[in-house]
This record gives sequence, C-alpha cells and structure tokens, in this order.
Amino acid sequence: MNYSKINNLTGWLCFLVATITYILTLEPSVSFWDCGEFIASAFKMQVVHQPGAPLFLMIQRFFSAFAFGDVTKIAYFMNVGSAIASGATILFLFWTITALAKKMVAKEGENLSASNLITVMGAGVVGALAYTWSDSFWFSAVESEVYALSSLFTAIVFWAILKWEANANEPRADKWLLFIAYIMGLSIGIHLLNLLTIPAIAFVYYFKKTQKPTTAGIIKTFIIGILILAVIQYGIIQYLVSFGAYFDLFFVNTLGLGFGSGVIAFAILVISGLVWGIRYSIKHERKILNLALLSTVLIIFGYGSFAMIIIRAKAKTNLNNSNPDNAFSFLSYLNREQYGDRPLLFGPNYNSERISLKEGKNIYRKGDDKYEVAGKKTDYEYDKLTPFPRMYSDDERHVGFYKEMTGLDDTKFPSLFDNVNFLFKYQIGNMYMRYFMWNFVGRQNDDQGQGSLYEGQWLSGIKPIDGLMLGNQTNLPPSIVESKAYNRFFFLPLIIGLIGAIWHFKRNQKDAGIVGLLFFFTGLAIVLYLNQKPLEPRERDYAYAGSFYAFAIWIGFGVLAIKEWLFKKITPVNGAIGATVICLLAAPVLMATQGWDDHNRSEKMVPHDIAVDYLESCAPNAILFTYGDNDTYPLWYAQEVENIRPDIRLVNLSLFDTDWYIDGMRRKQNESAPLPLSMKPSQYVQGVRDVMYYQDYKIEGAVELKTIVELLLSENDEDKVPLQNGTKENFIPTKNFKLTVNPQEVIQTGTVPAADADKIASAIEWKFNKGYVTKGTLAMFDILAHNNWKRPIYFASTVPSEQFNGLDNYLYSEGMALRLLPLKKDSAATSRADLVNTPVLYNNLMNKFIWGNVKTASYLDTQSADDVSIFTNLFNTSITSLIKDGKMAEAKKVANRYFEVMPDRFYGMRSMMGAYFMAENLYNLNDIARANAVIEKSAAYIQKELTYLADVSASKNRFVGGQNVQLGMSFLNQMAQTAELHKQTQLSKKLQAQFSALEARFGPYFPQG
Repeated sequence: MNYSKINNLTGWLCFLVATITYILTLEPSVSFWDCGEFIASAFKMQVVHQPGAPLFLMIQRFFSAFAFGDVTKIAYFMNVGSAIASGATILFLFWTITALAKKMVAKEGENLSASNLITVMGAGVVGALAYTWSDSFWFSAVESEVYALSSLFTAIVFWAILKWEANANEPRADKWLLFIAYIMGLSIGIHLLNLLTIPAIAFVYYFKKTQKPTTAGIIKTFIIGILILAVIQYGIIQYLVSFGAYFDLFFVNTLGLGFGSGVIAFAILVISGLVWGIRYSIKHERKILNLALLSTVLIIFGYGSFAMIIIRAKAKTNLNNSNPDNAFSFLSYLNREQYGDRPLLFGPNYNSERISLKEGKNIYRKGDDKYEVAGKKTDYEYDKLTPFPRMYSDDERHVGFYKEMTGLDDTKFPSLFDNVNFLFKYQIGNMYMRYFMWNFVGRQNDDQGQGSLYEGQWLSGIKPIDGLMLGNQTNLPPSIVESKAYNRFFFLPLIIGLIGAIWHFKRNQKDAGIVGLLFFFTGLAIVLYLNQKPLEPRERDYAYAGSFYAFAIWIGFGVLAIKEWLFKKITPVNGAIGATVICLLAAPVLMATQGWDDHNRSEKMVPHDIAVDYLESCAPNAILFTYGDNDTYPLWYAQEVENIRPDIRLVNLSLFDTDWYIDGMRRKQNESAPLPLSMKPSQYVQGVRDVMYYQDYKIEGAVELKTIVELLLSENDEDKVPLQNGTKENFIPTKNFKLTVNPQEVIQTGTVPAADADKIASAIEWKFNKGYVTKGTLAMFDILAHNNWKRPIYFASTVPSEQFNGLDNYLYSEGMALRLLPLKKDSAATSRADLVNTPVLYNNLMNKFIWGNVKTASYLDTQSADDVSIFTNLFNTSITSLIKDGKMAEAKKVANRYFEVMPDRFYGMRSMMGAYFMAENLYNLNDIARANAVIEKSAAYIQKELTYLADVSASKNRFVGGQNVQLGMSFLNQMAQTAELHKQTQLSKKLQAQFSALEARFGPYFPQG
C-alpha cells in the first residue's frame, strides 16, 4: 500500500475516533451561553447577535433536518454538526502534521522507508489525537457554537497552503490559493478567527517562491501578510459595506431614489471594476494581479452568505438582532457597534479624567422615505493618555481588580510599565497561559478563575511543583479532588510538544517559523487585540483554540524527535514504533482518560430544563423580563424550537434600550400578543429619548405612573429641560411613583384570587432607584401603566435587583420568576426573600419543574452547578413559607422532593449554604436525623475547604481565600448555634470545637479586637 493510501486511511481513522468521542460525550439538548440563540436562529433562519454567523446557521439548519420533525432532537443533531466538524478538523490536522513531517524525513519525490512511514503516521496520530482530547477544543466540539466549524475552516486553509506548497511547481497549482481565498470568504460567515492564518500562509508562499530568503524579504513578507489581513478585515468586510451605505445615502437622500438603489449601483461598479481588472490582468499577463483579483472575487463570493442576514431581517423574524435590513444598520451590525470600542495603541487609564465629549460623524437611521440623522458618534477626551493602555476601564469592580493585581494606589497614574505589567500578569498570564496549561499540563477544577489560587488554576498533579505556584497542596479540598475537571497531565503533553518544537526549529527553521507564526497569531496576537477587561463573565479559552492547534502539531513532532534522540541503538522500525507508543501514552491517552469525565455532557439537561422551569413559573400569556445570556438564550430555544410556552413574551432588559428590539415587542410573536405599549416609533427611534435625567421638582407624594409616561413622551417644550448643547430633553421630576389598582380588574384577570381580595392594595407605591430613565425603562413603565393587570408580569429570579426599578416590595416568588402582585405590604416580611406566592411555588416545585438530571448526571459544569444552588434556594423558600403558614405536611413533601432530585455533593460554598438552610428547615419539621446528617456533611465540607486554605495561607505567608474563609467560619458558627437551639448538644460541642480550631489557624489574619 502506498503512502497516499495509508495517509488517507489513517487520517480518516483519526476522524472516526474523534467524531465518535464527540458524539458519545455530546450535550443532548441546548447548552448555556450563545448556543440557545444559535439553535433557535438556525432552526428558523433568524438574525443572531453582532456580527452574525449566517453560514454557520445555514449549515446547522441542514443538520437539523436529521431530526425528521422531532423538535426535541433539533438541538441534538445541531450538536452532532459541531461534533462532525470537529472530527473533520482532526482529519485535516492529521494531514497537516504528516505533510510537514514527511518533508523532515524524505526529500521531495523520495519513497519513505518502513520506519519513516511509521514515524510520519505516528506523528500525525499523536498530534491529531492530542488535539482531539485537548480541553478547550473538546468543550466546543460537543455544543452548537461557531468555534467547531471555525476551527474546521482554519484547519482546511492551513492544510490547503501545504497542498499548494507540495504542488507549487506544477501547472495550475495556484488553484489551491484560490481555494483558500474562497474558504476564507466563507469563513467570514462563521467567525473571523480564520483570517489569522494569513501571515503564516504568506510565509509559506514566500519560502516556496524564494530560493534564498533574506532578512529584508522576511520583514517584507510579514508586513504584506499583515496588510492582506487588514485589507480583508477592514477593506472587504467593513469598508466595502461602508462605501455601499454612503452610496445609498446619496442615491436616497439626494437623488430621491428608493432604499437600496445606491447599494445596487455600487455593486455594479465593484463588479464592473473587478471584471475589467481581471480581463486586464489576463490580457497583459499580470499573474500576481490576476491572482489577487480572482482571490478578491472569491472572498466576496464567500462573504455573500451575509445576504441571508439582510433577507431575514426584512422578514422581521422573532429574533432579529439589530434589525440589519438597510445599508446603515447592516454596517453597524458588521462593525459590532453595540459592543463599543477598546483602545489598543493609545488611550486612557482607568483614572484618566474625562474633560469633554468630542463629536464625530453622523449616525444614520432609516426613516420612512429617507435616511435620517440619529445623532453623532461621540468619544470622550481625557486629561491624560498613555501608550498601550491595558487598564482602561473605569468600572469600579475593574478598578479594584487593577489595583489588587498591580499594587497601585489612588495617587498613581499607571505608566506604560504598569500597563505592560498588567498585560503579562493578567491578560497573558491569567487569560492565555492559564488556558494553555489547562490543555497541556492539567487543570485544578472548573470554577471560574479570576486570579485566586484555588479557583480555575492550572496544575500538573506533581504536588511539589504545583505547591511552588499554588501553595501547600498536601490537603486538597473537595472543590478540587471531587471536581471532574481535576485533570493531571504531569507536564507530559507540554514536554513532548516542547521537544517537538525544539527539534523542528533545529531541523527546519522555515516550517517551524510558520507553525510558530500560526501559534502566535491565534494566541498572543488575539490577547493583544482583545485587550480584555478583568472579571469576564465566563472563561474565554475557546478563543485561543487555534493556538493550541498549532502546538498540537509540535506534539506530533515529538514522535520524530524522540525516535531520533532515544532510539539510536535499536532498529529504525522498533524506534519508530516505540516513539509513537510512548508519545501516545504520554499525551493523547493520558489526556483522554483524565478529560473524559469533565467533557461527558451526555446526561446533562440543565440548560434545557431550567429554561422550561423559567417558562413554567409563569401564568398564561405572561410577560417575563430577563437580563443575561443564560436566563434568555435557553428560553428562546425552548420557545422557538420546541414550542414550549409560546404564549409568554420574553423581554430581555439588556436589549430593551434599542429601538429595533422595542419594534419587535410591538409585534405578535408565536402565540404572544404585542406588548401593551403606547409609544409610537417616532418617540423611541435611535437618538430619541435614549436617556432622560431626573430633576427634583420637590413634588409632594407619589405621582401616577401613567402621568410620568405621558410626561416622558410629551413633545411639548414646556415638559422638557434644556441641555448644554442647546437642545431640550424630557425628564422625570420625581422618583416617587404609584400605580392605582382597580381590585375588580385584579380579581377578574386572575392576578389575585377572590379569596384574597382583602389583601389587594389600593395602589402600589415605590421609589424609582435610578437618577435617569433609559428608553428601555420608559418602555417598561409604559407596559406597567397600560397593562391594567391583563397580562401577568414577571422578572426572572436572576435579574439584578437594580433592574426592578424600585418594585422590589411587590415581587413575589413563584419559582424561577418573581411575579408583580398588587398586594398590601406584609408587616411580617423582613426581606424580599419573604415575599412568596406559596401555593403557586408549591405546585411548580411538585408538579411542573424538571431538574436537568442534576441528581444523576455524570458531569455538571460551573453554570449548571450554580443552578443547583438556585434550585436549592427554591426548595428552602417553599419549605420556610409552608411552615410559616402551618402547612407541615406539604413542607415535608417538598423536603422529600429535595432529597429525591438534588445532588448529594456540594458544588462550592454557595451550595453548602443552601444545605445549611435546608437543615434549619428540617429541624423545624422535627426531622432531626436528616437535619443532623446535613449539618455534619456541611461541617465536614467546610473543614476540608478551610484546612486547605489555611495550609495555602501559611505556605504563602498571606491570607488566601478570605471570602470563602469568612463564609465557612460564619456558617460553622451558625450550625453550632442551630444545633444547640434544637438540643443537639453533642453535635453543637463538636462544631464549636471545630470552629475554635479553625479560628486558631486563621487568627493571625483576622484583626484582633
């Protein structure tokens, strides 16, 4: 069998191994974060968040067809699409490694000996399977996100340039370069990460076409590679659309033609210019010009997948982010303008003072028959700027983090050195190197890592070495050893990869440099470009998977190095086999055995089920306000794909400040009628009523909310205040609002049962909790003022309290959502946690809610574990409320349900807290045995966690884990008091002794009174 057949068959074998791995560990339904939005949008061809992923949506729509109409399987088969794309990535990685390795052991056209064939195949298998089971890539392979398909396109273009290199001297070899251009154009419709391969591709071209490379030539090639990347990123993706938009502005506003006429004229000009240029290049035999123009055409062809975005936006789909149905909204969509900008080379520090607001170019919106000026782009001007700003956010939480990380105080303006220090310590150290080490050294746990020594760090499993970084590792706590993500690779994959890289650079600096360039641009270059703020809401390792892909090539090359260095005294064939086996065991096999349990999502249904629980918490035809990704996207999936509770209208408060989102709320969606909004589009379009400020007019008493809405929507100049720029704007003259209640309406709509008529308040009164009203807040007030209790109004339980706009005292828990109820204030309620609609909550817990297999699932990720704590809080709230109402039998049923469906283990201190409150409830139910068991289990958990933190603190000679220590000590003390209160004297004494011992260990770190 010849080399080509063996290479192809072995590559497909790797594909099968990888694909089977991913399908076996696949999430069976929707996942958290963007997956719900992507699945819902792919299923109905809708418009996702900026800057869009139309080709990804179309491909996923194809995979959904394999569900054959079973909507509960749509998500599964879209996830299968990611698994197959990831398996194909491994296929092309294998062929990439073997193509590079073959050049190292044989000259062009030379047949491989048996030993060299084994070596090359071994290198490919080791590198490809190491990446198969690498942490970050595996994570993206089992869910419906863009990164699996993006990785495949990256793998294809890098493999294709090596195919071109191998055939460059043959006629028509440049077809491979045109293929690469087309794949890159297509990849824009998935994710832009693919473009980062361009500098490496430029060097493959240069080294192949240049017999004797020079330093000047290398520098020139690097610059050209960056320029090509910039031309595609800015010239084609952004400025091509920008020119089209301004052509449209001229044709519509000046010539009086219809919307889109200027875009058509511009497209004709571009097409004509490209056709003329291609004909010119052929006629005059300008080969490079011809190649460049054909490549441009193919990139634009691939980029054409974005036509789907405009087409579907015009259809006014339910999910229609940014409504990019015209040239200017589409331009804003592509430019990700809703996310703002981050300074890169020059800008402010976190303590730079804003001194003025600089106006830029006009912002245009689509009017009835012309484009209208919605305002001007603005940028703040600062008193002090710095080169290379890395600490630029003035958010209070971020400022605190900057100071803690760098040791700066309020008097210091961070210098260039301070910013570079933060770059290396946090942006590279914590947000790149930590992820790199997860993949090739090992991982501590899957807690969200924000720089602490005990959450989300890397470790190797070699305790003396780990101790140098993380402190004393003798008594590892449950949060580490019980974590499925406690992966120990003992540095072996890293060592093999470094050996392979060193050997590669010694043997072939050109090829090694190209792989190194790919490694840099898909890793550290992204770090520099993103310029991340601290305290990200989730781990971002998926963004750097291309860098880990490049390193996997060197893990494969470790086979070649080890064969050469360690097996000089045995036969070449045995040396090749031995090197392959050693590397297989030390990298892929070890990574697979350690990583399987924390990547096996096959039993996890938490995102799906919690979405159902949010929806089932609501009464029919409800309006449910949500806020974040994970209380919105899975719910979109549930409604749009599985048609679960289509009567409910979801309102995401993070999007409610935009005109396009309010437009959507004014239309019927699924089985939900339009929202009761009195606002007209002209009253909330972009640039109108974006922010309206509070001015205290000393008004006595509370003002009717409808009056406030009318004032904010008034076009009368007397109802406005002048601004510094000479314009006038609406405002609120008081923060004291009220909504008069008609008890008859409340009872007729079923908001409150007739039996509770005496509890209905004559009006709900509250104090608005902000100094300004945004467009979204105005829309919420409009709904409240005109709803007349016809539709139930809820807030998701995860919505931040400041988003309640002061309505806290009227929001009653009914499960995963808080219902707005016009009830008189309960004098017995000491906090909002006491506001419970007990009968409804009981019914939801016992009869409606489903629990995502949290009891039996082999693995729960961090977000799912957080949701376990939410579930536990609901059980505790229900039991406490039932006991308060004297319904002991029902309370015991809820307690039994808790033990039936909730997991036995703790997922951090937060879940331990929930267990303690459950123990309190069990004591109150006279279930002493189970209460004691929960207390003892919680105390044992605290003991292990705090012993570890005490060991680390002592070894590091500083207080580590302060928040967890304080929580643990506080709850341990409460447990002792609770046990004593319920006459569990022996247990109380044991807990007091435990508390005293831990207090002694942490005494040096607490202030002495």
